[in-house]
Amino acid sequence: MITGLHFLLTYECTYECDHCFLFSGPRSGGTFTLQQIETALREAAVSGSVKKICFEGGEPFLYYPLLLAGVRKAREIGFQVGLVTNGYFAVSEADAMLWLEPLVDAGITALSISEDRYHNPGEVDPSRASLARKAAEKLSLPRSVLSIADSPETKSKVEEPLMYRGRAAEKLAGEAALLPADSFDRCPYEDLFNPGRVHLDAYGHVQICQGVSIGNMWSTALSEILTDYRAADHPICGPLAAGGPLQLARTYGLAHASGYADACHFCYSMRLALLERFPLHLAPLQVYGL
Repeated sequence: MITGLHFLLTYECTYECDHCFLFSGPRSGGTFTLQQIETALREAAVSGSVKKICFEGGEPFLYYPLLLAGVRKAREIGFQVGLVTNGYFAVSEADAMLWLEPLVDAGITALSISEDRYHNPGEVDPSRASLARKAAEKLSLPRSVLSIADSPETKSKVEEPLMYRGRAAEKLAGEAALLPADSFDRCPYEDLFNPGRVHLDAYGHVQICQGVSIGNMWSTALSEILTDYRAADHPICGPLAAGGPLQLARTYGLAHASGYADACHFCYSMRLALLERFPLHLAPLQVYGL
């Protein structure tokens, strides 16, 4: 049952991180309008299953008035609301308070701040992310650090895994140790049979995994997409759910390498090969660097 909606408020970002699976950066677009946010939130309420909303990006604070209005609307409907940011706005602790306090007053319940070698290159101590954390603490706002490991091998208990998809497949996979392709017979990150959340973008794509769309909410009602989704009926999710990227390659007779950095690397490579065949299901092109 899908209980969470993650709004990719914009693909634009202050950084252009090597690990980014959305190909976000300063020249990216795809920003929601307030009307689009309100439409999606109303449909989320109709679904009856959605309880949590998260605004992320890209960098959602780049469109602060829109972000604040979206948070207020989501709370008005009754959703729990969280945010993800790199904390670029925290040039000082006082400035961070200025940005965060209206959001706290609007009712956000969680703040995740990205801080690792990808997001904060060359910053002095204290970093802007740490200043944002201190401000959140003073505001009694629950906060967490979203830190990406340097590689799957170096992941610690407090880090998220580095996944070789999107820009990471192009920039970082060549440095990784390769594992046999035959070992990737399942998706280790997404429960495709029973997903708990999806990502939405301004183009309308409802993504069960970034770059794998299960429908377009500007042509089909979001509540209908969420209710009608069945992994077995989806040309990409079906094979992935049945046997991971290895099965995806076998289903469509795709040639593949003998080894990959991880399951995401294998899957992303196969999806690239299928882009022209399944343009409605492998979207948006932004996520594929196109």
